[in-house]
Amino acid sequence: MRKVIVTEFMTLDGVIETPHHWSFPFWNDQVAKFKHNELFSSGALLLGRVTYEQFVAAWPSRTDDTGFADKINSLPKHVASRTLDRVEWNAKLLGEPLVEEIGRLKEEPGGDLVVHGSANLVQTLLAANLVDQLNLLVYPLVLGKGQRLFPGGIKAGFKLVEATPVDTGVIISIYERIEE
Repeated sequence: MRKVIVTEFMTLDGVIETPHHWSFPFWNDQVAKFKHNELFSSGALLLGRVTYEQFVAAWPSRTDDTGFADKINSLPKHVASRTLDRVEWNAKLLGEPLVEEIGRLKEEPGGDLVVHGSANLVQTLLAANLVDQLNLLVYPLVLGKGQRLFPGGIKAGFKLVEATPVDTGVIISIYERIEE
């Protein structure tokens, strides 16, 4: 069975909104290597509408020496949206009911489904117990406001399986779901 892996850039106070505004000063080779390995072990991307629109505007025209752009561009993408009528960039719109559709995707052969950003989608997946792993890159910042990964009302149990401090103060934490 495929796993659903959520990967997020997050501040100490749980904010995941607009990481492009605050994460770059902390980027280094350790973070780049983690993100590279994470992407190259992915079988497909699972994206909410907002993240999909940001990614499709940025990635298709990019190239790099490491193959990261080629990999992200070639991966199948599954997009959760109630407002989009069509998608491009090797993407497919998910049907309704969303939770059942993602449950079916988990049963299909192939590599893991990795969710980047997509806060509303992640919260739906957490509430439905569909998240198998959290890859959290926690940044040494407190923003005080912004969309948080864990709003009130969602309960889930995870165990820490790896924690790697990065020279810039980021902590890369990997959590696996535990049954409650």
